Amino acid sequence: MSTNYQLEIVWKNVFLMVVYHLLALHGFYYMVSFRAFVATTIWATIVGETSNLGVIPGAHRLWTHRTYKAKLPLRIFLMLCNCIANQNSIYVWARDHRVHHKFTDTHADPHNINRGFFFAHMGWLLCRKHPDVIKKGKTVDMSDLENEDVVVFQRKYFRYLTFILSIFIPTVVPWYFWGEHLYVSFCLATMFRYVVSLHATWLVNSVAHLWGTKPYDGRIKPVENIIVSYITHGEGWHNYHHTFPWDYKAAELDTYRGNTHTAFIDLMAKLGLAYDLKVAPKSMIQKCKSKNESRSQDFLKDIKEKEKQLIFVENGATRQEILR
Repeated sequence: MSTNYQLEIVWKNVFLMVVYHLLALHGFYYMVSFRAFVATTIWATIVGETSNLGVIPGAHRLWTHRTYKAKLPLRIFLMLCNCIANQNSIYVWARDHRVHHKFTDTHADPHNINRGFFFAHMGWLLCRKHPDVIKKGKTVDMSDLENEDVVVFQRKYFRYLTFILSIFIPTVVPWYFWGEHLYVSFCLATMFRYVVSLHATWLVNSVAHLWGTKPYDGRIKPVENIIVSYITHGEGWHNYHHTFPWDYKAAELDTYRGNTHTAFIDLMAKLGLAYDLKVAPKSMIQKCKSKNESRSQDFLKDIKEKEKQLIFVENGATRQEILR
């Protein structure tokens, strides 16, 4: 960490995050106590799943990594879904994620896992960015998004669009159509739904960089975590994704286990709305896995050799350990 860097907490963000979670807890209480209509819970689920389309098939796989191409109707739909998610505009989301991939697990990584679980999960949003994030982030090419009309439009009107699509409509629909209490509707269909979607996304930055397997590249932090994959509909196969970030599936799997957003993109392709889906060749994947296995075996051999070299001087005055 830079010697001139000092952690600076953004107390406004801390306050807002606390308020968001308190309101979300109210929503959770109304849901589990059945003080909210079941229809409101179903509505919150529908809105939440729709918002996920704007984050994963949209901001992540389409606009950040360009893993496939989408025709205008699909791009507009995904942009509107992204507004419902309200996880920053497509441009900002993609910029931060491109920086994350280019400088993974360094101080230039916006949610560097080496700064701890909490920081990677949500703490990075509660403090000022590390200077390296800003400095090296400027080296990331964003010209493609700066010249895409749908992204430019959303970035210009993001506040208005998110208020209407992420707050106003999700809150008003249960109140207007089936008589839900307005506050209950706001806490459940808007705040609880929103906070749950945030934590689901954050799990990829935290859990999927800590606990799991590394069949493709053992030298990096990202791992394969099946639980995160099911929660996020396909984003938990993270060791694969960081090895082949341009694969539209974000996973090697031929099935849709925990990867329903791959199924969504496949459906859009069948409807003619998505095309040029990029896939890592099986031969390339197998070669990568073989190299990784070989590196792992060499590492274990090296460890065993060092263990054999341990020297202990019996007089108790000296103990030399070559293994460090």
